[in-house]
Amino acid sequence: MSDDAIVVFMTAANGEEAARLADMLVGANLAACVQILPGVESVYRWQGKIERQSEVLLLAKTKKTKFDELEREVRALHSYDTPEIIAVPVTAGSAPYLAWLMQSNARASSGS
Repeated sequence: MSDDAIVVFMTAANGEEAARLADMLVGANLAACVQILPGVESVYRWQGKIERQSEVLLLAKTKKTKFDELEREVRALHSYDTPEIIAVPVTAGSAPYLAWLMQSNARASSGS
């Protein structure tokens, strides 16, 4: 079961954008759970310059099969030209939690 589970890391410009993305992902059944972690400081190179910016980190727990749609929907709502949207596999986890994640992501979304 853990072979299908992923955690998707995303950053947002502020708490309002993070909340909007999290609500959309859970509401559209693209993630079982999204955690919002404010107060992240990112240092990165953008257009040839080193930038430093406060951001909000989102951790979305979902299934690998949902990633393409999740990415498409996040990109459509995101304020960044090139938002961070990266997934890592869950290699192990609590069986009851993984069962809940899979069951939550198996439900049909209200928009379908």
